[in-house]
Amino acid sequence: MTELKNDRFLRALLKEPVDVTPVWMMRQAGRYLPEYRASRAKAGDFMGLCTNPERACEVTLQPLERYPLDAAILFSDILTIPDAMGLGLYFETGEGPKFRKPVRTAADINALKVINPEQDLPYVTGAVRTIRRELNGRVPLIGFSGSPWTLATYMIEGGSSRDFRQAKQMLYNQPEQMHQLLDILADSVIAYLNAQILAGAQAVQIFDTWGGALSHQAYQEFSLRYMKKIVQGLLRENEGRRVPVILFTKGGGQWLELMADTGAEALGLDWTTDIGLARQRVGQRVALQGNMDPTILYASPSRIREEVGNILKSYGQGSGHVFNLGHGITPEVDPEHAGAFIRAVHDLSAEFHR
Repeated sequence: MTELKNDRFLRALLKEPVDVTPVWMMRQAGRYLPEYRASRAKAGDFMGLCTNPERACEVTLQPLERYPLDAAILFSDILTIPDAMGLGLYFETGEGPKFRKPVRTAADINALKVINPEQDLPYVTGAVRTIRRELNGRVPLIGFSGSPWTLATYMIEGGSSRDFRQAKQMLYNQPEQMHQLLDILADSVIAYLNAQILAGAQAVQIFDTWGGALSHQAYQEFSLRYMKKIVQGLLRENEGRRVPVILFTKGGGQWLELMADTGAEALGLDWTTDIGLARQRVGQRVALQGNMDPTILYASPSRIREEVGNILKSYGQGSGHVFNLGHGITPEVDPEHAGAFIRAVHDLSAEFHR
């Protein structure tokens, strides 16, 4: 077991003292980086990167070569689980992911089986092992999955959606079918994340990208319930260390207290929730991750630095904060602006940890 040279990300998730606030970016290995675009061109397409452990490792490490980030995140996609279930994932240029066989009927759901990650997604666990080896203890590695509700929306709609008409129709008209599907997905996510942890992931994040599209009651019944099941089913220690879990519901600021009840170590915030108020609400129960508006990165470096300072002041003194964007970095961002953001977090945060 290689000793971590920089473990402030893991320490902050456990609310242990750190010297500066750790920072990473959702989608930090992505199209805003010219080196990523070159790697993707060589691979032929996005899935060509995801399904090749060496290429996935290459792009995972690219942002770490540019920036003093405090964590690496596995390069993959949230839709690997439904793809492994045989739904035929493909990507249309300009339209995002699509499935050739959407899940719409009881028969479709009955045909699904809980995945075996080492058999069905060996390229993911292979990538985790390769990345851990190449990181050589530089920073921790984050594994991840989509939430059951988020995965279900893509599977039922057959791709992205604005209003989730088909998924919500099933949720309200055939709730027992929806629960059956979500149970299969929750069990698959547990197996998938545990396989990532055993392969070397040192923290995991559950991306509930579309939980915020649900009503208050529906969120608790059809999204949060299954994320809680996942948290309870995960390996929480590996390599002699706690493996923290981060829950991130985009648009989920109203449910922070309920999310903290799941047993996760940290909650991700989008930019619509004030992080200082969020800290008051959850107290010492969980760490918080976030939450700068990604579009601030289109502003000048001085304005980016000012916004970083505002968020640090809002969170206040002490550990328990992992700085991040409130959602993924966008492809048009100038890489220099991303660098200014990361430097500002380290420069300005030391005073909050004295």
